[in-house]
Amino acid sequence: MRVWRFLQDYSLLLIIGAIIALVWANTDPHSYHHLIEHPIWANDIVGAPYEYWAKTYGKGAAELVAPGPERVLSLHYLVNDVLMALFFAFAGKEVWEAVALKNGSLRGRKAATPLFATAGGVIVPVAVYLLGAMLIGRMSDLSQGWAIPTATDIAFSYLIGRIVFGARHPAVTFLLLLAIADDAIGLAIIAVFYSKGELQPIWLLFSIGCAFASYVLFNWLPRRMDRGKQDRPVSTWMREKFSFWPFMLAGCFSWYGFQEAGVHPALGLLPIIPAMPHAEVAFGIFAAAEKYLDDTLNAFEHTLKVPVEIILFLFGFANAGVEFSAIGGATWLVLAGLFIGKPLGIWAFGQFAYTVLGLGLPEGMRPVDLFVVGCISAIGFTVALFVAGVAFDAGPIQDAAKMGALLSFAAAIFSIVAGKLCRVQKQN
Repeated sequence: MRVWRFLQDYSLLLIIGAIIALVWANTDPHSYHHLIEHPIWANDIVGAPYEYWAKTYGKGAAELVAPGPERVLSLHYLVNDVLMALFFAFAGKEVWEAVALKNGSLRGRKAATPLFATAGGVIVPVAVYLLGAMLIGRMSDLSQGWAIPTATDIAFSYLIGRIVFGARHPAVTFLLLLAIADDAIGLAIIAVFYSKGELQPIWLLFSIGCAFASYVLFNWLPRRMDRGKQDRPVSTWMREKFSFWPFMLAGCFSWYGFQEAGVHPALGLLPIIPAMPHAEVAFGIFAAAEKYLDDTLNAFEHTLKVPVEIILFLFGFANAGVEFSAIGGATWLVLAGLFIGKPLGIWAFGQFAYTVLGLGLPEGMRPVDLFVVGCISAIGFTVALFVAGVAFDAGPIQDAAKMGALLSFAAAIFSIVAGKLCRVQKQN
């Protein structure tokens, strides 16, 4: 159990999966590639379009699955488009609580400076990436990856933030606020700019309808029936007997609606998150006190925490299998956007909010700490890897972009060095 908790706390399962994929892809790329694209189920309901899968699989695809089925469910699609929906639901849960609940971390004046810094950490990396693509004369084939360096990996950034600042430093909370706001923007970018085909609004309405129906039947109606009853018998019975499973069923229909709508289906559970009964007060992003809450939304997070860790292992395995020879223009553009754009954007916009707008910083946090936070935020990894997979079709450019996302973990070293140079006083 101690080993398992260590692996969970430091997201090492994701790293292990990525390392296995890297080693395999650089020793026997053919077998690795064919494994992750191996067809699990050829059908007309769920999976990648047949033509897209056949092109991605390459030679021998028609022998494995003869033309005819509309879709092919491969291991890669199962991980990236189906199982990762649970990961993004977790991120959505943190965003929802931070924005909607009383004392939410992204509400009020306390969130103003982190939000300004987040804007800088998105705008400037995009500008650096696109400027670099223009300077090397490859806007036509690389510009689609502009969103990759906007990502910040919450788990790894939090880990490095604690190493650099210490667990009790206010900059760690600032970093978490920034990272969760960054994730919210990232989810919106994926939904709007990286749709999978022509948008079908009727299917989006179907997904929203599923979320609304689950809210009415399993949230609003029980509370309505409990009006005037302090013991809340109906709501309690619903929570104890059904927990979050009716919402997960609605989430399956919502996921299908996203797939058919042309929006990335990994976001398909997001409409369900606001529909679940939740606590009245937010304790903060990843607050330890949440484990004592028994509301439906927190029960959802607690129950699926271990499965999501395993999913992240599979995600690392299914996406990090890139040959080192793939390093190219997209790699350097992603790294430039993260290593130059993130620290510069977060520091500049944070300074503007602090000095010009007078919004202030958390007590105990210095202006120079903004730069260190920016260095830590340059760890794109998980979300950057995901965006690289949707920004480009399978091939050399996608592999080069993924290599940039993987190498962004080197920002951890730069962050530790920056902390030393900026004389950060650790607060443990």
